Amino acid sequence: MRIAVIGNGNVGSGLSRILGEAGHEVTTIGRNDALSTAVAKAEVVVVATPYGAIADLAGKADFSGKTVIDVSNPVTEDFSGLQVGHKTSAAEEIASSLSGATVVKAFNTVFAQNYGTGPKVNGQPIQTFVAGDDEAARETVKALAAEIGLEPVDAGPLANARYLEPIGFLNIQFGYVFGHGTGIAPRWQFS
Repeated sequence: MRIAVIGNGNVGSGLSRILGEAGHEVTTIGRNDALSTAVAKAEVVVVATPYGAIADLAGKADFSGKTVIDVSNPVTEDFSGLQVGHKTSAAEEIASSLSGATVVKAFNTVFAQNYGTGPKVNGQPIQTFVAGDDEAARETVKALAAEIGLEPVDAGPLANARYLEPIGFLNIQFGYVFGHGTGIAPRWQFS
């Protein structure tokens, strides 16, 4: 699959590497690189930029017909809370700004460091929660997650990103603020 990863920070680089190792043709670009060309060639676009930078992308490329994976957590600059939540989500805001794209929320509860060490905690695959309104797009993202060693969990419609983003924020709090490090991840146990 042809995948464009927008963002060459820790998350973008980690996802690019592990998706490439899974056999996908991955192009990693910064926000100011050849965005339009990379998006045009891709089947799936991963947006791995800070939430505040995403609004800038809409006018720089045509995302129509693309599955766009939003991995952001809309945290405030001082990491004291979320910029949006409860009545909307970063993913829903992105969907409304990228006309014609099918947005799926995923990977926002996985620390970048886990892509380099193997996405497992205590020997179990890290779960990623996948929310989107288009079932085929959700299935595509779940398949990608499984290919890179994550355990995908279907989280239903895109509106459920309103709840996934606070989980991502809490994970950041546990990892960095409360000192548990990045070798952690939220996990649901199903019977």
